[in-house]
Amino acid sequence: MTHLKFVLTGVLAIGITPLGTAAETLQFSVAGTLENRRIDEASGIQAGRGDVFFVHNDEKRDVFVIDPSGRHLGSFKLVGAKSRDREDITRAPGPNGAMLVIGDVGDNRARRKDVELLFFDEPRPHEFNEDRAVLHTVSVRYPDGPRDTESMAYDPSSGMIFLLTKRDIPPRLYGVPLATALAGRRVEAEFLVEVPGFRPPTTQDILVQPGRGFYVSQPTGMDISSDGRRAAVITYRSLYLFERCGDETWAEAFQKAPLEIVGPPGTHQEAVAFSADGSSVYVTTERRPAPLHRLDLHPPLTP
Repeated sequence: MTHLKFVLTGVLAIGITPLGTAAETLQFSVAGTLENRRIDEASGIQAGRGDVFFVHNDEKRDVFVIDPSGRHLGSFKLVGAKSRDREDITRAPGPNGAMLVIGDVGDNRARRKDVELLFFDEPRPHEFNEDRAVLHTVSVRYPDGPRDTESMAYDPSSGMIFLLTKRDIPPRLYGVPLATALAGRRVEAEFLVEVPGFRPPTTQDILVQPGRGFYVSQPTGMDISSDGRRAAVITYRSLYLFERCGDETWAEAFQKAPLEIVGPPGTHQEAVAFSADGSSVYVTTERRPAPLHRLDLHPPLTP
């Protein structure tokens, strides 16, 4: 498939030391379009075993399987769980192999006392069109009141599922140990740190996108690479890449300046995922038809 390239410039967060030419060498390309038109509000994407990705809509029970060009490979429903506002998906180790975890964590008006994480076994290729049972559901409560969250990722370095809030300024990072989540029905998330590296809206943002321009810095999706070293956070304006070095925790790494790449084009990006090998980042949007953008990484991210 022909790849249309967008050369994007890394933009610095206010007051942060320049990152050299790293951002200037990174390019988004259009890897394809989500073929299945039932994906009309893509809110989460996650790489699975083999060369596949799992995608889900915002408020529906369907999970879709695609290849790296967006070609449809199958779809299934989750049986045994209601859906209120499913915002992200991640992958974590389970007792019988890899599990997928969907975060029903959206809360636009910050009224939900508890949000939910839904666990189910990752299907193999011959199961891509077979409905899946939700194996475990855990209710999560924040220690400091309801929060609207659209970004969730499993961190293999700490064994925690991270939740990054959307409307707090700066966004707040919470963690739930995977073992705790699997052992109980109700848990309290741990507040870890504020994440200050998202560039505030500019006057141009507000003029170009009246109304929506005020929200371009809000995190709408997150993923952590399978080696636990890199984090990708998508907002309505930019992709932010963070890197954990040495023995740093993510609480420490999220205090450092991220690499910001403006784009990909569009205003409704809400789904981001590393490829299984961590060499690329994929982004797609809630709108339809939905392009699938790819960013090939050239390590190291830091200057």
